[in-house]
Amino acid sequence: MAIDSSTTPATAAPSPRRRLLLRGHPGVVLALILTCQLMVVLDATIVNIALPDIRTALHFSPASLSWVINAYTLTFGGLLLLGARAGDILGRRRTFLVGITLFTLASLLGGFAASSAELLAARAAQGIGAALAAPSALALLMTMFPQGRERTRAIGLYTAVSVGGSAVGLIAGGMLTQWASWRWVLFVNVPIGVAVIALSRLVLPETPRRSGRFDLPGALTSTIGMTALVYGLVHAASNGWVNTATIASFTVGVVLLAAFVLTELRAPSPITPLRLFADRNRSTSYLARLLLAAGMLGMFFFLTQFLQNLLGYSPLKTGFAFLPLTAMLFAASTLSARVLVERFGNRAQIAGGITLSTGGLLWLTQLSETSSYLSVLGPLLLFGMGTGISFVPLTTAALNGVAPEDAGAASGLVNVMQQLGGSLGLAVLVTVFGTASTHAARHVRPGESAAEVARHAFMVGADRAFFVAAILLAATVLLTFFALRPTASQTTDA
Repeated sequence: MAIDSSTTPATAAPSPRRRLLLRGHPGVVLALILTCQLMVVLDATIVNIALPDIRTALHFSPASLSWVINAYTLTFGGLLLLGARAGDILGRRRTFLVGITLFTLASLLGGFAASSAELLAARAAQGIGAALAAPSALALLMTMFPQGRERTRAIGLYTAVSVGGSAVGLIAGGMLTQWASWRWVLFVNVPIGVAVIALSRLVLPETPRRSGRFDLPGALTSTIGMTALVYGLVHAASNGWVNTATIASFTVGVVLLAAFVLTELRAPSPITPLRLFADRNRSTSYLARLLLAAGMLGMFFFLTQFLQNLLGYSPLKTGFAFLPLTAMLFAASTLSARVLVERFGNRAQIAGGITLSTGGLLWLTQLSETSSYLSVLGPLLLFGMGTGISFVPLTTAALNGVAPEDAGAASGLVNVMQQLGGSLGLAVLVTVFGTASTHAARHVRPGESAAEVARHAFMVGADRAFFVAAILLAATVLLTFFALRPTASQTTDA
């Protein structure tokens, strides 16, 4: 690996000896990568609990409020492949620093936003920064830790942060919104980002620049096509699947993604080498990750509303209600990396973990208007255990055997599948929820008040959404069992 010999200004720089000790230190590099991943994943959910305050402060309409979330996820998911390729060509340390810097500045501007347009622009810029930083961070992890026990443990921590970050975002969002202001769900990234930038300049080793050029046609068709596809899914949730804009978005998305595949087959330096999909285990792990993320984001979305609207929880109490899930995710991910992969292998662990998560979602279908938090606690723990167990081997299967020149693209696809799966799943589940709750609201029982009708309609819709999410995860179990092949190399690497 090439080592960057650049130094920081003399007034702030440590001694050359100290700098050499820090540069490339695996523990410090891993800490930086985990911090970056936490910021990126957390920002997809931290604003959820603050949305009512944001709507009041910046005068969002009910329909436009969803774009506070979508502006981030669309740019993040749509530009991840371009960010991964940028890291391969320009150097991953440089790309990582540019991404974190942009993310931090956008967070600062978003916190000071005085209008809805300013906030949405800042959220989109955050997504661009995250798309540059996230794949470079994971590629640096792969470079620093050779295949084997150390990489498996590093990936275990990485996936624990990736999965648990969504739950941590709900907790942090509740705390910041209730104790300070909704603006602090954005401001909180600034001091962390500044610290990461400063330390990264001292610690992160640079990877050599690779010959090649940016695949501009591939970048445009993949980014715009993916954005159109995700927009169609999001638009369908509020306007229906037969809406003209929804159909047009899907059409544009499918056409451009087909053009992207044709472009990549002919490009001398493709943004996404299609040879990555030639490996059966890697392709299966990508699809399994997409389906698992689809069910997971829907669970967060509907449980948050259940806790606030039906149980009357405050933002802070709602955030802490997810703490058992977060704790179980971290514990299960650590157990997975240290013990389970060695004993059971990837396929058995993925299928077993997702089976537990499926059971948790099926358990949630039993919630009713009279349910208490105890009815939620068991499913949260079961889902957290299963998801924590399965995400480590899923990530390992996606990255095993990847050539160094493809590391950025492979790691970018891991994040793409998670973002696209979450957007796709939420759109489908919200549509299922809307259809079921509307139907339930039309059948008013004698003597019911408007509030009781609304509560009943919500629970009917949420139960149906949890059931469909469970179907998605059950399909993932079958996919894993029949398509993922246990290999000797995976067991040895673990």
